[in-house]
Amino acid sequence: MPVRISCVCIDAVEPRPVADFWAAVLGWEVVEDSDEGISLASPGRDLPTLDILPVPEAKQVKNRLHLDLRADEASFDAEAERLDSLGARRVDIGQGPDVTWVVFADPEGNEFCLLRRTIQEIARSTST
Repeated sequence: MPVRISCVCIDAVEPRPVADFWAAVLGWEVVEDSDEGISLASPGRDLPTLDILPVPEAKQVKNRLHLDLRADEASFDAEAERLDSLGARRVDIGQGPDVTWVVFADPEGNEFCLLRRTIQEIARSTST
């Protein structure tokens, strides 16, 4: 393996609410908090980490890179409701009605998707 993803970075005018949101969504912990940004890591400290970095300007256009999340421990509907309760907003970026995901935005508008298919469903479909 030539390289490994070490960190995914999210820019934010107000890093704290964005870091709190992603920590709650992922069940991760703050491992570093400074003027340069806030780093989150999984409880096992596996890579990649998630860094929320301060920037002076607000998000202007659709993200060129985004996270796809999968609810392997809960139903899709339960996870979508949990994301809503944490402050995620459902957004329309032009996806059609037939897609197998829902597009959300974090507190600063960074898009991410919740996939309908779990890892168990994917495994079943590839084993047949």
